[in-house]
Amino acid sequence: MDLFIVDVFAQARYEGNQLAVVVLRETLPTETMQRIAAEMNYSETTFLNAVPEADGGYSVRIFTPAKEIAFAGHPILGTAWVIRQYVNNQKLRRLTLNLEVGQVPVTFEDPSEGPETAWFLSPQVQFGPQCSRDLLAPAIGLSPEDIRADAPIQQMTAGISALIVPLRNLDALRRSMLNLEVFAPLAAQGFPPLLYLYCQETRDPANDFAVRFFFDAHGVREDPATGNAAAFFGAYLLRHGLLGNGDLALRIEQGFEVRRPSQIHLRAANSDGAPRITVGGQVVPTLRGQLI
Repeated sequence: MDLFIVDVFAQARYEGNQLAVVVLRETLPTETMQRIAAEMNYSETTFLNAVPEADGGYSVRIFTPAKEIAFAGHPILGTAWVIRQYVNNQKLRRLTLNLEVGQVPVTFEDPSEGPETAWFLSPQVQFGPQCSRDLLAPAIGLSPEDIRADAPIQQMTAGISALIVPLRNLDALRRSMLNLEVFAPLAAQGFPPLLYLYCQETRDPANDFAVRFFFDAHGVREDPATGNAAAFFGAYLLRHGLLGNGDLALRIEQGFEVRRPSQIHLRAANSDGAPRITVGGQVVPTLRGQLI
């Protein structure tokens, strides 16, 4: 099986979020896919059927080292880039991935407008329950005062769920860390151990937000760049009017704490009464080979 490793939401090699893409030429058992994903040990590994389905979309399955998931952002962009560069030689500007969450279109901007950026259109995001900052703060190693009181902690869902957590500043963001044992009572209430923490103080003044994302995969892991949670964040910002009522075009920085600086582009607008969220970033290849 052909194997590609790409860095997604990266400005250069060895930045952004690493993704392994396995190109399937025949059916592979789910258990074997999971074992390969654990061997790769990245946030996610995708398994791509090289032959388009009847609807023209490419079937893709996404695995963390611990389980299969329905939707994740950087696997969408990285897999679409591999299709465009190595699987389909037509250099399509638009293609579709068939995921467990449904069809997700991906588009590629014209390189004449700068470095090529891939964009995916998010599935519709569902709003879930809100969580008290007094309950959550100890689970992320912070005091309640480190969490903003003027913005909610809210669960968001599109195939997978995560909590959006508003922090006061970059110092609180740097000090945060998910503790699964302390989080356990919240998990018992149905809150997912996937947390997207954000603040409006940034390292680079050209960026609009700094974020971190923690999740459980055989213990706490930190994601260098998180596209699905960025899509959740766009819907969250629109719903709560935290940046006004207009359309949004934002730059998000992530990954500095794990030495993989990342840049995520986010566009969000209300269209026909529903949020339209697109998430974009650059893809940089690092390895091409075969699984044996």
